[in-house]
Amino acid sequence: MLRTVQATRYVTPLREGGSLPAIVEADDLGLYVVKFRGAGQGPLALVAELIAGEIGRALGLNVPELVFIEVDAGLGRNDPDYEIRQLLQASVGLNLALDYLPGSTMFDPAARDKAPADQASMAVWFDSFVTNIDRTASNPNLLLWHKALYFIDHGAALYFHHNWQSLDQMAQSAFPAVKKHLLLRWASAIRQAETEAKLKLNESVFAAILDQVPDAWLVPNAGDGDAATRRAGYLRFLTERLTASASFTEEALRARSELV
Repeated sequence: MLRTVQATRYVTPLREGGSLPAIVEADDLGLYVVKFRGAGQGPLALVAELIAGEIGRALGLNVPELVFIEVDAGLGRNDPDYEIRQLLQASVGLNLALDYLPGSTMFDPAARDKAPADQASMAVWFDSFVTNIDRTASNPNLLLWHKALYFIDHGAALYFHHNWQSLDQMAQSAFPAVKKHLLLRWASAIRQAETEAKLKLNESVFAAILDQVPDAWLVPNAGDGDAATRRAGYLRFLTERLTASASFTEEALRARSELV
């Protein structure tokens, strides 16, 4: 289960994309990278971050600890940046954060960084499973910390939830975007990764993860339906996607054969 901490000090913004995440100190004295509910991508980015991140963890990938973080109305009220003040005001209440990894560096093949075959293979399979398009050379979302790979920023995954009518189609998708995956060149054991993943993932694992997603994030807008229906939709997508894994596994193998 995810812990809940209270934000106590806004440290510094991380000017990445349009979401304005920030390093924030919490009441447990830890530093966290906070993904704010009031950012432009909205609560669905936090839903994807939580679900995909915890699935990655279930698969044995290094995902920094995810926590819920409470932001009160006083946080950052004297910040000189109007955009930051507006973001914090729009995010009062429950948000999502990941453990800050001080001294980590972005994975960069140009700097001769390499990935172990088993980890790269599982990462390729995992990102294909959750339809995460953000693990590319231009947007690695992959950190090196104490010589280990850490997987971050999964807010672009599960993008079917921006168009629920596409659920069944996306569940069966071969995910051709895998050809741009940063770790594909090292992923020489994708078939083995699929076998291992199907031993670790099942409907019960998915349900336990989905139970942690706040209802208000699942139905952020009037007319979105009810949280139970949305939660059931995510569960259907994930279970159907796992059943259809041969499709995207074969696509990943084909893409790699054209690369190496």
